[in-house]
Formats: sequence, C-alpha cells, structure tokens
Amino acid sequence: MNKIREVVVYKSYFDDFFSKQPQNIRDKIIKILDIIEHIERVPVTYLKYLEGTNGLFEIRSQLGSNIFRIFCFFDGGKLVVLLTGFQKKTQKTPKVEIERAERLMNEYYNEKRKEK
Repeated sequence: MNKIREVVVYKSYFDDFFSKQPQNIRDKIIKILDIIEHIERVPVTYLKYLEGTNGLFEIRSQLGSNIFRIFCFFDGGKLVVLLTGFQKKTQKTPKVEIERAERLMNEYYNEKRKEK
C-alpha cells in the first residue's frame, strides 16, 4: 500500500516521550501513525486540529483509561512532523503543552528558512 503522507520527527522530543511508554502504548501509537500515513481522510478520533492554534494538530491515542496526545503539524501537505507527546490527565489539553508545541513548530520553520 502506498503512503499518502510521511511522518517524520522533529529533534528528539517525540522519541524521548515514546521510549518511556510501555510496549502496549507504543504499539497503539505505531498503529495510529500507520493510519495517518496510509489513509487519505484520517478520522478525527485519531487526528484533530487544535482550535486557536496556527496549524497545530493532536494525534489522539487511548488505551483503557490512559489517554495520550502527540502534537504535530503538516509541512507541505504531505509531511506530518511529530513534536511532543504527553499523557492527558485532564479534560482539556494543558495550555503549557500547546504553547510548547507551538514554540517547537516555530523553531522548525525558522530552521527550515535558514537552510534555504
């Protein structure tokens, strides 16, 4: 099956989060990332735009009562850039986590601009 989009990581933030998770959580996250790469219209249960942000999305993963969020954004429509992840313990996504992800997204674009 052909990939519709490519998932890449920015620096080591996602890997740091991912490596600390138990295997069953990692398996679930990998499954969702696979869906994002191969399905044209990703269901909102897995990928949701964060209102009030400048292009930030959250990848949503749940296993039992454990809820995880991974921030990402699209670069050029076909590339999904993973930023950070965290375990969600409250109804609302913590503002500090969103601000961190936005800061990283801006950092990514600034570095990309400098490379040109």
